[in-house]
Amino acid sequence: MRGVPASSRAEITPLSARQVEAVCLLARRVWLATYPDIISRQQIDVMLADRYASQAIHDQLDKPHHAWRLAMLEDTIAGFAHAYMDESTCKLDKLYVDPTHQRAGVGRALFQAIREFARQQHASRLWLQVNRRNSRAVDAYRKYGFEIVEARVFDIGNGFVMDDYVMELAP
Repeated sequence: MRGVPASSRAEITPLSARQVEAVCLLARRVWLATYPDIISRQQIDVMLADRYASQAIHDQLDKPHHAWRLAMLEDTIAGFAHAYMDESTCKLDKLYVDPTHQRAGVGRALFQAIREFARQQHASRLWLQVNRRNSRAVDAYRKYGFEIVEARVFDIGNGFVMDDYVMELAP
């Protein structure tokens, strides 16, 4: 797959097995910069351990209903996204940009790559969940065309919840 330009410097590529550990490290860096004022450190640690277990990511790499994409700036991972198909809908499950590369078009390029995946899969809708208190992410998704369709609290176990907006758009 050819890379999709993210900005004048970045390229969007599929995630390879050798890059999984770097994505896990970037996820931790982004979460620790984003979520401490929103959720507890304990919840951050639990969610990172669950959502970024390297074996789980490796297991998804060859599945055609999963799409992992990286934003590369030369040899550096500037961000990543993950989406998956569930019947006829596509869920944008993860989209994170290194704090040092935010507001430079990297997130938009990752979103566009995932939107293209959804179109290729003939998804009837593209949706996501985002923490209601993560106003920067909510604003970014609105700029991409998403609309809030629901506010909901999801019990994720271990005494933790996700207080999210469900947002969607037609691919």
